[in-house]
Amino acid sequence: MIALSVAAALAIFVVYTAIAGAGVAQLTPSTVRTAKGHVSLVGAVVGPVGHTSTGLRFSVKDIGDRNPTRVLVVYSGTVPDLFKTGRHIVVDGTMRHGVFAATPGSLTTKCPSKYQGSSSKA
Repeated sequence: MIALSVAAALAIFVVYTAIAGAGVAQLTPSTVRTAKGHVSLVGAVVGPVGHTSTGLRFSVKDIGDRNPTRVLVVYSGTVPDLFKTGRHIVVDGTMRHGVFAATPGSLTTKCPSKYQGSSSKA
């Protein structure tokens, strides 16, 4: 049920972005491998996150999907405070030799809890 809610929220976001004329395709890890040109990658960070002298290396998977597809992302620039494994992100860039080369400074995080309904705590 949560996965369906997340998928619906992302679908609405993608449609809104397309209508608003952002001009950049938003793709998921399962669809980005064949992308040509500059796109936005939307997904959930999976570990481990590696720190290099030029920035970060991490993998991204489809949000709410058990699809094993992962895409390696290489990113440099400012890292949002909320960035961590499991966080939903959007990052701009291009696919190069099977790796998503992110545009410096394009990484934004999304809070997964805003897509989930409230739950009771024991």
